[in-house]
Amino acid sequence: MTEAAAWTRVPERGGGAVMRLMVRIALGLGWHVGHALLYPITLFFMTTSPAPQKRALRRYLARALGRQPAWRDLWRLYFCFAATMLDRIFLLTGRTAGYRVEVQGLDLLLGHAAAGQGVVLLSAHMGSFEALRVITAPDAPVEVRMLMHAGAGTAADALFDSLDPTRAASIIQLGDPGAMLAAREVIARGGVVGMLADRAPRSERVIPVPFLGREAPLPGGPMALAALLHAPVVLGFGLWLGPRRYLLRFEPFTEALDLPRETRAEALRSWLERYAARLSEVCRAHPYNWFNFYDFWQEDP
Repeated sequence: MTEAAAWTRVPERGGGAVMRLMVRIALGLGWHVGHALLYPITLFFMTTSPAPQKRALRRYLARALGRQPAWRDLWRLYFCFAATMLDRIFLLTGRTAGYRVEVQGLDLLLGHAAAGQGVVLLSAHMGSFEALRVITAPDAPVEVRMLMHAGAGTAADALFDSLDPTRAASIIQLGDPGAMLAAREVIARGGVVGMLADRAPRSERVIPVPFLGREAPLPGGPMALAALLHAPVVLGFGLWLGPRRYLLRFEPFTEALDLPRETRAEALRSWLERYAARLSEVCRAHPYNWFNFYDFWQEDP
């Protein structure tokens, strides 16, 4: 196992200032004006992004598309990310008129909840996790809490928290003394404990596993936590399909994620390989939804 956190060294380029401006425009003038502004915003960030970032994104797109990406492919990736950021403003403030969200596999979560059995939800930095608000509204039957490392937020995250005060309350901060107890209580209530499993924080160990045809460092922490919670594991993705259109997909991963002490390293690698294989399939089907804007495979010096 090696240690990697290349994404933590990527500066947040104007995220807070740009997002504050976008919030004022979007909420003041409406979604259509905000959407129209995505074109110059995307052009700005695409043309001014560092060369290493664009080089890394081209390598990712080549693997996901199975061909060398054109300029329009890079544009679509940046635009998809910008569109999900705009949509977060409206989803967090409850302004969902005009949004169409198709949900697949919700019965999987509801079935576990009805049996009083919670689940662990593994996702990735794909599309919009805020689309989960479709099933986590106050009158929704499924409780969803996110396990996240303390200090992992950005200026944009702080802004989103200000738009919806309940957002911060839905996060269980890893590192807090009561984090695992809180997660176990959610599971006991038949709720969902979610984790983003494709990116490691600065201090976490990673394991190289095949991902889109080449070994990439994935964190072992989410799998280890899922094993500790002793609950069925589900994969979930909120995929952007177009303007105000999302596909929320849930699918079974395993009924029991076991890491036997005597074969822990081998078992952990096996689960990560299985997760990476499914993530590869989703990336190939929705290549512009994966938002890791750095040298994910650690190919640059």
